This record gives sequence, C-alpha cells and structure tokens, in this order.
Amino acid sequence: MTRDELIEENLGLVHVCARRFAGRGADYDDLYAAGCLGLVKAVDRFDPSRGWKLSTYAVPVILGEIKCLFREGGTVKLSRSLKERSMKARRIADEHLRETGTDIRIEALAQRLSCDVYQAQEALNAAQPTISLSCAGEDGGEIDLPVPSPEESLTDKLSLKEAIRSLSEEDRQLIQLRYYRHKTQSDTAKTLGTTQVQISRREKKILLRLRGMLL
Repeated sequence: MTRDELIEENLGLVHVCARRFAGRGADYDDLYAAGCLGLVKAVDRFDPSRGWKLSTYAVPVILGEIKCLFREGGTVKLSRSLKERSMKARRIADEHLRETGTDIRIEALAQRLSCDVYQAQEALNAAQPTISLSCAGEDGGEIDLPVPSPEESLTDKLSLKEAIRSLSEEDRQLIQLRYYRHKTQSDTAKTLGTTQVQISRREKKILLRLRGMLL
C-alpha cells in the first residue's frame, strides 16, 4: 500500500480524535487539519517491523498535533462563525427560558439555528464554561445530551497503550503486575525482588509520567 493510500485509509482516525476536542473553542476544520498533519507524520515515521499496528502508533501522534493548538498561546480563540452562532444560541436559549421557564431542547435549538444537533451543542459549549449533562424537555421530563462515543474510549486506550510502550521494561512490568494482574504492592515487590516502599515510589513516578504524556 502506498503512502497516500495509507493516509486516506486512516482519515477516520483523524475525525475520531478531532471530535474529542469539539466544543472547546477551536474550529473543527482547524482540529481536523492539525489531526491530518499528525497522521502524515505518523505514516512517515511508522515502522511496521516493531510489531505495532499503524492505528496504535498514529492515534497519540494525531492527538499530540491537535493538543498543540491548545498549548500555543495557552488558549484557542473562537472562530468568527462559532462566536456568532454561540451568541445567537445563548440568546435563543435565554429567550426560551424566560418564556417557558424550561431550558430549550437541543433539537429545537438546532432547528432555530438551522444547523445539526452537534453544531448546536458546540455553540452552547462555547457560550458558557459548562453545560448540564441533561436538559429539560418540552414535556417537563429530561433528555440526555450526547455522550462520548465508544470510538473516543478506543482512542484513550490506544493512547495509554502507546504511552506504556515507551516505558522501560522494568516499569512496564510493574504496571502490568499492578494494574493488569491486580497484584498488591507487596506482592509486586516480591516478584520484582524489591521492597514495598520502593514499589510505591516507583509507581508514583511512573503514573505521573504517564499522566503527563496523556494530557
């Protein structure tokens, strides 16, 4: 398979990764463009002889490029189109609340904004720091807002797997014993020929490193 074919075949990974950051202030096109850059880098650097799948290697690289958008300058400015839609969404939502005493349904908001539900939710997210996990329906009941898809869970798992691969063999063994075989620190210490105190210290350092790699 050629380089271009590999890139085209894995563009779905870029969409999955980009959707994780939707509604955080960045235009989706910018997220997608950054993710595509990450995919290209991953394809160019990928070494199949190491026994990895391209998707396993590519996801952390794609996420890394997308996260660069948020690290540069500390924040990402809202695109003009998102700002305008966000202001309109907030105005419509406030008017609906005043007139009915209930929050507007996301489907109704999308219809008023002439956009899909995803774009309406993104507009609300941009208009306020947080939103409720559910909103009141017209009948007074509650409806659930969209939740993260299984694909997002998959990208998290792939990212963690890749981060663990980067550890030394001894550190990987410690993580394997503690979190995959569910051994106590004392049992892990016996297996590795060390003390419980040393295992505790090493484990904390490893977890801090993994957390830093995944943020």
